[in-house]
Amino acid sequence: MDAGEHTHGHGHEHGHGHTHERADGRAGQRERGHEHGHGHGREHGHGHGGVWARFRHRLAHMVTPHSHEAMDKVDSALATSREGLRALWLSLGVLGATTVIQVMVVAVSGSVALLGDTIHNAADTLTAVPLGIAFVLGRRAATRRYTYGYGRAEDLAGIAIVLTIAGSSALAGYEAVRRLLEPRDVTHLWAVAVAALAGFAGNEWVARHRITTGRRIGSAALVADGLHARTDGFTSLAVLLGAGGAAVGWRWADPVVGLLITAAILVVLKDAARQVYRRLMDSVDPASVDAAEEALRQVPGVLGVGAVRMRWIGHALRAEADIVVDPHLTVVRAHALAVAAEHALIHAVPRLTAATVHIDHVAHGADPHAELRHHAAA
Repeated sequence: MDAGEHTHGHGHEHGHGHTHERADGRAGQRERGHEHGHGHGREHGHGHGGVWARFRHRLAHMVTPHSHEAMDKVDSALATSREGLRALWLSLGVLGATTVIQVMVVAVSGSVALLGDTIHNAADTLTAVPLGIAFVLGRRAATRRYTYGYGRAEDLAGIAIVLTIAGSSALAGYEAVRRLLEPRDVTHLWAVAVAALAGFAGNEWVARHRITTGRRIGSAALVADGLHARTDGFTSLAVLLGAGGAAVGWRWADPVVGLLITAAILVVLKDAARQVYRRLMDSVDPASVDAAEEALRQVPGVLGVGAVRMRWIGHALRAEADIVVDPHLTVVRAHALAVAAEHALIHAVPRLTAATVHIDHVAHGADPHAELRHHAAA
């Protein structure tokens, strides 16, 4: 391979077309898609080391089953989006019912602690709307303008959720302070207690369902929303303290609990904002990068590993990696190494759907990157 400037960028969801960069930087002829199904009409490595290597390759597929077919990847993405939407609709129904119960009790009791809990439950119910829109948008196919698709809509939904939590905390805090300044008796304390328990039960169910589903499909926004619901559940229990204080004549107990609920909401706001910020800044788990580098080093023929970068697009990971090979390899052999490297990455990193592998070579003659040096300096 002359200059070692082979860029192998085949996204599994787009038919495995490989665009090869020529020495002048222009894209070469697009190859026909490789047969990467489980049948493996052609072996990935094109000479990975004989029968033993092929046996290990098939054994890895049996131990860690997944499909490389473009259509299978599309179907998988659609399935996870449907799963996310199902979680949101179930959450909407459960929290909506809980909120209706609490609104009725607030109207007859005048509990500001329960009011704060109700406001937050209502806000949590409304967060299903931006998340639902994000999941629907994420299922749209990539276009020439949005070449990576619409997965980033989930990150925008995360921003909307953070703003909703902030607004609900401000409203709950305002009402609690107002009640401290203008004390008022709380009535129907038994109904307040029942509404508090209903709020806890509804929020805890929603939290478990959202967090479990979000982690399974890799949605940071859904996990953040689940954590929000979990804290709502515990703050619902705090309403019982306000009701107990009111029962013994402590008029300040109810608004004080309302302030405590506001403080708890602010803690959730901090955690959710941090998660959304990290996703917007393309943060990934360093352990995933370590696993990717180790997987690349284990590929026969890879002499070194350069930069490895990853980013989330919705609830799927994409990666870019540089590997170093022998400078005397043919284009065909270097391409086979790129295929093997991407294959190793997909096996090693959970939820990685595609990787662009750049082939470089050990020192041999003039520096093939010399033409780019002045761009890097700029």
